[in-house]
Amino acid sequence: MKKKLDSPIIDDTQPHQINAPSFKGTGIKPQAPFINDYGVVIGDSKYASENSPLENWSEDTDPEIMAGDEWIHPTNDIGWNSTENRELLESKKAPQPPFMHPDKDVSNDTD
Repeated sequence: MKKKLDSPIIDDTQPHQINAPSFKGTGIKPQAPFINDYGVVIGDSKYASENSPLENWSEDTDPEIMAGDEWIHPTNDIGWNSTENRELLESKKAPQPPFMHPDKDVSNDTD
């Protein structure tokens, strides 16, 4: 069972990986970090948790312990930096009108 934590989500963005895409305008709401069944914080962008098998690795650690969805954050994961996932987010954003200066007629005397 996932335990929720407080999260600094601001205006549909979340401090996370540098150059990561924004979810703003996509309809996808960033989700708060959570604690998985192993007591590891997932999605806090710190990538180190006291209870993580990575922090307590030994030759007796079975790597399979870190497989599964409970190790992946739905909106704060390095996978969002991939080209395919960036394109997915961009396709969900509403098209923006072209930038214009409504108080300036730049076409005056151009013909």
